[in-house]
Amino acid sequence: MIAVCLKWVDRRPDPARAIVVAEPDERFAGVSAADQAALEWALRQRDRVGGEVVALTVGPSAAEAILRDASAAGADRAIRIDLAFGAPSRTVATALAGVVGEASTIWCGDYSFDRGTGSVPAFLAHDLGVAQALGLVAVEFTDAGIVALRRLDGGRRERLSITRPAVLSVEGSTALLRRASLRNLLASPIIERVGAGGGHADALHPVEARPYRPRPRVLPAPAGATALDRVRSLTAAGSATAAHGETVTLEPAAAADRILAALVEWGYIP
Repeated sequence: MIAVCLKWVDRRPDPARAIVVAEPDERFAGVSAADQAALEWALRQRDRVGGEVVALTVGPSAAEAILRDASAAGADRAIRIDLAFGAPSRTVATALAGVVGEASTIWCGDYSFDRGTGSVPAFLAHDLGVAQALGLVAVEFTDAGIVALRRLDGGRRERLSITRPAVLSVEGSTALLRRASLRNLLASPIIERVGAGGGHADALHPVEARPYRPRPRVLPAPAGATALDRVRSLTAAGSATAAHGETVTLEPAAAADRILAALVEWGYIP
């Protein structure tokens, strides 16, 4: 088994955002470039030596979206460990170790997009009692195994010959994740749910592959006694002037109230 650990994070580049304060907005959530590279290396290893790629994430049910994307890219299995978002790295690593104990190689990103410390691979290697190769900037598969180039301080590099089992954490620049086919994107993969203690849930469940759609606007019913009057009300036909904008100058608090009132009037807020 070849495992790859993915973290569900908010991908909006906001330097002022706190490290972890709440769950990511599902509209902008995903995985970092480093985690995408880890998935690509796991897929390349399977293509070369065989086996199955198991994509894992730790988080709430909304995090299953990244497992769906991993399955579309080619992962053979997808597992979500049910744990609250923002759990300490030590807890996350312990939960992962309970599932990937039989894996020959565990691929991880070197750090997550939400200013993560990159400590989960180290904790995971400790819990499994296996070697860890971190900060990898290049990976090569040979007949003898895996050879990697590791980043060191001061611009130096270290060449490693990796013996499995091992935990490997790669930088995002090492590989570009392959493009998923349309058939895989439209498929409904099976996501395995696992409890934080390592016990599998009672049943598997399919995940529907649906694109994000914005919330529909709520508009008032058109006014008018006849159908023609109601059509004119909807289209503003026959009006002498149609206002397309309004310029106001208000204090910040009053401006915020005016914006909210306009959004309610336009139907964007119920």
